[in-house]
Amino acid sequence: MIIGADHRSGPSERTIGAIARLTIPATNHRSPRPHPLRGYFFIASAAFLWGVSAALGRAVFTGKLSLGPVALRPINPLILSQTRTTFSLLVLGPILIARRGWERIRLPAGDLAFCFVLGILGVAVSNYFYYVAIQRTSVATAIIVQYTAPVWVLVYVVARGQQKLSLQKVVAVALAVTGIALVIGIVGVKSQGEPALRLDSYGIIAALLASFSFAFYNVGAHGILARHDRWRVLVWTLAAAAAFWLVVNPPWKVAAAHYAAAQWLFLFVFSMISVLGAFSLYFLGLQHLEPTRAIVASCLEPVFSIVLAALLLGEVVRPIQTLGIVFVLAAIVTVQRVGGGARASVAVEPME
Repeated sequence: MIIGADHRSGPSERTIGAIARLTIPATNHRSPRPHPLRGYFFIASAAFLWGVSAALGRAVFTGKLSLGPVALRPINPLILSQTRTTFSLLVLGPILIARRGWERIRLPAGDLAFCFVLGILGVAVSNYFYYVAIQRTSVATAIIVQYTAPVWVLVYVVARGQQKLSLQKVVAVALAVTGIALVIGIVGVKSQGEPALRLDSYGIIAALLASFSFAFYNVGAHGILARHDRWRVLVWTLAAAAAFWLVVNPPWKVAAAHYAAAQWLFLFVFSMISVLGAFSLYFLGLQHLEPTRAIVASCLEPVFSIVLAALLLGEVVRPIQTLGIVFVLAAIVTVQRVGGGARASVAVEPME
């Protein structure tokens, strides 16, 4: 359990302080003695937790998750997205204030407004459509399509004239598009002439929307992450997403759904795993690795997600999809290696 509490008065100051020391790296800056192996370990561990989150999400959407002898009633992607940000904010906010004080997490009005835009269009929208895609298609399809976001960022910066077109960049985009086509079944047929895969069209559209939303977050977050500490940016983007979900799905609608105690327990644990646990490890990794290496190492996330979905949920990945997955991962690595420039100086972490 991430946080302990006194049954009568809530978390004590000592408890919050201890958790803050354990879970929250101080700043964006690297430690005095970077250790690459530790960095790769932390990034891989974060990727594993995000992979676990994808498998858990698919399990709870399809009614395959049980706590004890009773299977949990399926949970809607909207409530999963909403509670993920809200619970994380309710835990992370007090920890940051207790450790740093309110003044240390405040933002100038302009940056605060921009964080709210990122939180809504980049975090809330991306998370929701990502989980819809997991629910309607498969873990492999959802995560691979979303993971093409850096490629769309590359297309954007080239179109804006911020980077020059090169053969490597063209190859990266071609690999990503081909990989998506293979993963979702546009390319490849059965011997009977039927489509290789029959995937939900709304699920595919949701995965693409999640990818474009995450690409927007990638583009927008670079500047603000260069000026402010990652935890400060994270807490305000979470606040924006939580506020947005309160409007879209207000408390009385949540109460009307009559979720069981076991479901609320799952939602809380899920948010701790997918946000606080994973981001703590990812930020620790950034203290030991160059941002480009960290982003490339985080490509282990779809690998972990797909393997866990196959082992725990019985999701089958066909050979043609495996080839597509390899193409997409190769595209991401290529993008990071040829990206260069100022954008490589700040790593924008995954938001799954």
